[in-house]
Amino acid sequence: MSLEQRINEDMKAAMKSGDKTKLDTIRLLRAAIIEFNKSGTGATMSEDDEQTILNREAKKRREALDLYRQSNRSELIEKGEQELAIIMEYLPKQLTEQEIQETISTIIAELGVTEMKDAGKVMGAAMKQLRGKAEGTTVQNIVKSLLQ
Repeated sequence: MSLEQRINEDMKAAMKSGDKTKLDTIRLLRAAIIEFNKSGTGATMSEDDEQTILNREAKKRREALDLYRQSNRSELIEKGEQELAIIMEYLPKQLTEQEIQETISTIIAELGVTEMKDAGKVMGAAMKQLRGKAEGTTVQNIVKSLLQ
């Protein structure tokens, strides 16, 4: 089942159950999918495109949560966390920091990188391999710590 089909099915279920937060979040995801489909490229949505859309929406929620926490907006923090949890249901299981660190260590060894100036090479390979399974800032922090 494609992401679009799954979203449509979940939207119907959310409407029937009356879960407003889930319904609103699913509608946002559906709008992002529709926007992609109407982009004019004529391409059909691939798994990578689906992952990109979900990661972009999750990142928006994380950034909003940071702002809400800085402003001590508890009602918005709770809603944002619920929205993020709903989006995360559609993403693959996220790796732990230990798993990410092991993967990056392997990549560093394969590339033979020893200096911080080559962090870009490691980041490129790591994000390609960890796409959808790890947040970019987490990967970046681990790469920096391993290369120092």
